[in-house]
This record gives sequence, C-alpha cells and structure tokens, in this order.
Amino acid sequence: MDESTPPPPDIDAYPPPPPPSAPTGTPTDFLKGVVGKKVIVRLTSGVDYRGVLSCLDGYMNIALEQTEEHVNGVVTNRYGDAFIRGNNVLYISAAEPL
Repeated sequence: MDESTPPPPDIDAYPPPPPPSAPTGTPTDFLKGVVGKKVIVRLTSGVDYRGVLSCLDGYMNIALEQTEEHVNGVVTNRYGDAFIRGNNVLYISAAEPL
C-alpha cells in the first residue's frame, strides 16, 4: 500500500445491525386486540372455527359470530353465532392483520 491509499476500514468499528423488531405484548394484549376481528380457533380435536370474536372470558370460553367450521381445510358448517367451551381450545390466531 502506498501513502495515497487509505487503509481498509476496521470491521470491528461498525456495530452489528439491531435485530428485527418482534411484536411485543402479552397474550392478554393480543386477545383484547382481536375482539371484534376475524380469528381462527383451533380445537384440540383439530377442527377449526373461523369467525368474528365477539367475546371471551378467563376460562377461554369463546363467542364467535359469522362462524364457519373447517374440517381438514373444508367448510363443513356455517353458524350465525357459536359458543366454544374453553377447555376444547388449543389456540386462537388472528385471521386478519392487527
């Protein structure tokens, strides 16, 4: 290297980029945020119910409106309103962006 060429930058001089921001919050925050929105409720039996989350309680008892029952990805029934007992619920996920 001659005197007119600057030295290469020191790689350690630059900090690593920050990790991508992950959604934060508690499960309670999530559940409060999806009331009134479309959700997917998976039961322990593997059956999915898709509808608008009307309300839920501390036992995970769920009331859905405009409900569809999906078995193996196929719509098998449509209900106006549905009540799902909490001990059958495996998980709840948002069916639309929050």
